[in-house]
Amino acid sequence: MRKQVQDDVFSVTDLVRRLTQVIEEEKDFARVWVQGEISNFKHHARGHMYFTLKDDRTRIRAVMFAGHNRRLRFSPRDGDDVLIRGRMGVYERDGQVQLYVTHMQPNGVGELFVAYERLKEELEQEGLFAPEHKKALPFLPGRVGLITSAHGAAVRDMITTLRRRSRMVDILVCPVAVQGVDAPRQIVDALNRLNRTRDVDVIIVGRGGGSLEELWAFNEEAVARGIYESQIPVVSAVGHETDTTISDFVADVRAATPTAAAEIVAPRFEELQSQLSGMKKRLTTAVEQRVQSERERLSRVMDRPVFRRAEARLEPFEQRLDDLTRDLLAAVRQRFSPLRSRLEAQKHRLRGQHPSARLHLLSQQLTRISRQCRLGMDRQLQDKRAEWLRRMEYLDALSPLKVMHRGYSLVYRYGDRRLLKSVKDVQAGDLIRVRMSDGRLKCQVWGWEDDPDGSG
Repeated sequence: MRKQVQDDVFSVTDLVRRLTQVIEEEKDFARVWVQGEISNFKHHARGHMYFTLKDDRTRIRAVMFAGHNRRLRFSPRDGDDVLIRGRMGVYERDGQVQLYVTHMQPNGVGELFVAYERLKEELEQEGLFAPEHKKALPFLPGRVGLITSAHGAAVRDMITTLRRRSRMVDILVCPVAVQGVDAPRQIVDALNRLNRTRDVDVIIVGRGGGSLEELWAFNEEAVARGIYESQIPVVSAVGHETDTTISDFVADVRAATPTAAAEIVAPRFEELQSQLSGMKKRLTTAVEQRVQSERERLSRVMDRPVFRRAEARLEPFEQRLDDLTRDLLAAVRQRFSPLRSRLEAQKHRLRGQHPSARLHLLSQQLTRISRQCRLGMDRQLQDKRAEWLRRMEYLDALSPLKVMHRGYSLVYRYGDRRLLKSVKDVQAGDLIRVRMSDGRLKCQVWGWEDDPDGSG
């Protein structure tokens, strides 16, 4: 039980860190809008601002670091009623919850300022302000499109400045409303029309100065996306230098004033001529200096002994080349002499193994063997014929027919090929066959007599 209690005990540091983690994980505290009164304001030497934000019931510590407060358009003081955007956090050393401020505005701007900041954040997160999406302005535009009011001082200032700086630039004015309900739609339509026709090289979108409400058309999302989607480079020139609109962030170039925009897109013709003349003069001088320097260097090189009689420098190398060539040929002969001898020996051996020579030798062997075979066969045949004659004479001497020529005969039972060797093999009346030397007799036995000693 005691161990369980110990497990639930936090150190102060662990508790503060746990509180910090809880606040940082809460999405509603990541970006909050707060309205209140400033007190205990201190502007640190390093640029950070520390103060307390309070109302009639409670207060909270706040800090605005130098990186954010440099953009402030006013100097905060104690007692100022302000509208603040920031995030909640914990200062770990003191264990106190405080507000980390990113934007501050005197209270009273109202919903327009909040809408401006929120749209700005949203478009920035989408990447509409990213530098990699910015298009470069043409160096010498042939025609400039002006999307602005047809009757304001801004359009007169831009036309005057463009005419003064460059007589070669054509101007196309697209008159639109620059404030009011219809202004955003007219500005977007003009952008789309110029992009479809591709009649201009650069577009200036702008108007003269005014209040936040009067400049609000250039803070509309439709205008911002129209500028971003334009294939033609766009210069934003809205209001005075201190005025900043969302169009300024999304445009390819932001000009402080409409007059400044005209100066940016159209370089002064006299200035270009002066720059070109200066560059031409510097280039000519540089080329002349380089040519003179190289000429002097060539003269110094040509004065060297090696160039005064160049062939003298080559003669030792020519002789050396001859020596090396002779040594190389000797080395080649020495190296290839044994190989040549081996090659001749191999050629001689190969010549002996040539198919025609081999075939001739084999043909001779075949003729010799054939002759020997015929002689051997003849001898074998003669020997076999003599042996056959001897055996025939022997067989003839043993043939029963030879005996029958001397009066002997062979007796068989009639209808049977069995030889009768005794008178007891037959009985009176039996039919028999008698084989004689010149034929056969068909006989019938009438009787028989015994002759034991064969004298009969």
